[in-house]
Amino acid sequence: MSCTCGAAPLISEVTVLLGISLEKYMLPCQTKAMLGFDCPGCGIQRSIQFLVNGELWQAFKMYPAIYPMIGFFLALLINLIKPKAIPQKGVIFLAFSTITLILANFIYKLFL
Repeated sequence: MSCTCGAAPLISEVTVLLGISLEKYMLPCQTKAMLGFDCPGCGIQRSIQFLVNGELWQAFKMYPAIYPMIGFFLALLINLIKPKAIPQKGVIFLAFSTITLILANFIYKLFL
């Protein structure tokens, strides 16, 4: 299911016109290659590719922690530029949400 907003097809078309293909830059998971199961970070590269292509739901399905992670890094960046712009409790909540979703997704994939 793709995003129905006007920007998503535009972003996708720009990446195609510029010849940007994230697939050829994706790194294989060494944990999966050596141990045979996904690591906690498996899926983040494909999730970012889905985001670039405007496929927001697919990005979430691939790696559920992608959105709180983006929020967390944006909060850190904003606080770096303007200290205490975002309360510490908000940053901690985003960090906790990100870690919780990463672990929940890892456990889900492990036993699926």
